[in-house]
Amino acid sequence: MRASCSAVPTWGKSSYALLLLFVITAMSLPAQTFTTLHNFDLTDGFEPVGALVQTTAGALYGSTEYGGTSSSCTYGCGTIFKITPSGTLTTLYSFCPQSGCTDGSYPYAGLIQATNGDLYGTTINGGANGYGTVFKITPSGTLTTLYSFCSQSGCTDGANPYAGLVQAPKGNFYGTTLGGALIVGCNKYGCGTVFEITPSGTLTTLYSFCSQSGCTDGDAPYAGLLQATNGDFYGTTSEGGANGYGTVFKIAPSGTMTTLHSFDSTDGANPYAGLIQATNGDFYGTTNDGGTQNRGTVFKITPGGTLTTLHSFHFTDGDYPFAGLVQATNGDFYGTTESDKANGDGTVFEITPRGHSDHAVQLRLH
Repeated sequence: MRASCSAVPTWGKSSYALLLLFVITAMSLPAQTFTTLHNFDLTDGFEPVGALVQTTAGALYGSTEYGGTSSSCTYGCGTIFKITPSGTLTTLYSFCPQSGCTDGSYPYAGLIQATNGDLYGTTINGGANGYGTVFKITPSGTLTTLYSFCSQSGCTDGANPYAGLVQAPKGNFYGTTLGGALIVGCNKYGCGTVFEITPSGTLTTLYSFCSQSGCTDGDAPYAGLLQATNGDFYGTTSEGGANGYGTVFKIAPSGTMTTLHSFDSTDGANPYAGLIQATNGDFYGTTNDGGTQNRGTVFKITPGGTLTTLHSFHFTDGDYPFAGLVQATNGDFYGTTESDKANGDGTVFEITPRGHSDHAVQLRLH
């Protein structure tokens, strides 16, 4: 089934997205300075889901999943923008000016700046086959479509990349697709892949998920990859594994896959976010569901695969952490939940490496 450019993508779990760009300068909690830099108005973008990246020149670059000037998609096909630290926004590119959206549509993930100075990213849909793209865009706004997914029979090269890319020291990029590889045991969209792509656009599929009976190796990698200090890549699948609730995996640059942990719901379920490697060498992440109250967890996992559930959310301290974590200079981790008991609109939380959770900030999302 070819994904329509005009249709709003329905795969994965819808995340809450702020329609504002903002800067928070942390003082001593709870005091903060909050400045709204830009309000999107649909013509210049709508729903910026991915994070911003600051280039070596100092400007910030990002994407909006919808919006822009194209009328080929119901709410616009997405944009790439630049914004200065003072708040001057420039729309660099509106997707789908080409017939059939061969340049891509719906850039869900954020961008990365490569060592050559250009920015690289992915689109969920569009491209020559309708199943998403990898693209390059210069800081001035010249876009080049490097690869269109589902170019191979059975979409063995992948389909619908929701995650962004990571560049390895040797220069190539690595990423995941949510679908593709239409093999036995997968749904009609496939079970997902891990891929490598050169800066010029030559793509190699390193691994196709659900290659093992019962999808014990995982299914549907929603998040991107992290390259650890040992050179291997680590990531999560939102489904599959020995118990069907998702996995944490390791994959070597050569494509050798190792399933490190299969969630069983009691220790977490459905990790939609990727991992971070902490200063102690271990990996930390979140699951959107599961835990003692089935409202999500924060976990730690060693490079060898020993997982510890650090916190199970209980509604009073937040529900359903969709996004991942960041480690601050004080050593603690910070993250967000989609909802909570107080207002129903989510929290920002702090958790120490040992697992003690503090409700740091509660922010109402509009």
